[in-house]
Amino acid sequence: MLKEIGIIVVSALILSWLIKTLLVQPFYIPSASMEDTLTEGDRVMASRLTPGPFDLQHGDIVVFVDPGDWLPPYVPPERGPVGDALVSFLTTVGLLPQDTGDHLIKRLIGLPGDKVVCCDAEGRVSVNGTPIDETSYIKPGSIPSQDQFDVTVPEDMLWVMGDNRQDSMDSRYNRGKPGGGFVPVENVVGTAFATVWPLNRLDWQSRPDDVFSAVPDAPPAGE
Repeated sequence: MLKEIGIIVVSALILSWLIKTLLVQPFYIPSASMEDTLTEGDRVMASRLTPGPFDLQHGDIVVFVDPGDWLPPYVPPERGPVGDALVSFLTTVGLLPQDTGDHLIKRLIGLPGDKVVCCDAEGRVSVNGTPIDETSYIKPGSIPSQDQFDVTVPEDMLWVMGDNRQDSMDSRYNRGKPGGGFVPVENVVGTAFATVWPLNRLDWQSRPDDVFSAVPDAPPAGE
């Protein structure tokens, strides 16, 4: 009986690890930068198939490793050796959300080659010359940006912004740091597709395709 239970437990842990490694991974939301879409304390599930088998697209909510000094030095909570080992194990097999000490989550606004500008006469962000209406996801009462910018996203880079525009240290405010405020595509570990905790926040995080439907593709490099 104990042997059978052990086999079941080990099999479940291996399956959980495979799912976390290849398919999905939970993440914890540590700040208010994505309100009201995501709030501090939410747990989200991120697909590890994007980027990879599926391409990144405008409007995706991307989880990525800090490109360089976007976050303050992380001080992990005191758990003791046993607690640290247990948390590390449970995170590795996917039973706890990824420690967000070196991860951020923002909305993807600019893909490689895109020209992203703010703001037009109506205060909107434009992508490749086309203004976008972001009212479906930016925090009510926010404006697209209180600071102007005009950037062209380099190859293999992304331009990201939080939905809580007046409380998000995103690409706009990291232009003087490594990478110039852009996020390397290789730093993206997945795209958030669902809020799973707390239960009263349970929700699918669908991509707002209609916001970017009129945006043309970026011109070929050199044009």
